[in-house]
Amino acid sequence: YDSDKADKELRKQQVELIAPHRSNRKAKPTQDGRPLRRYRNRWKVERLFAWIHNYRRCYVRYEYHDTNFLAFVQIACIMIIMKKYF
Repeated sequence: YDSDKADKELRKQQVELIAPHRSNRKAKPTQDGRPLRRYRNRWKVERLFAWIHNYRRCYVRYEYHDTNFLAFVQIACIMIIMKKYF
């Protein structure tokens, strides 16, 4: 993901590229550390979605109403917390 060409193309579209730099990068890094710290915390959100997808009712949305679906997601989160700490 760390390519100067991709970075230039995304900047034309006013999109900020947030990707870690390659270890063998020869050119000067284009980003400072602030956006990369946001990227490092991304795994927490991805892990939460992976845990929620273990519950089929939340993975495949069977519910027609949003409130019912939200209730099942909340129940799944409660069950995840219960399994982890109790």
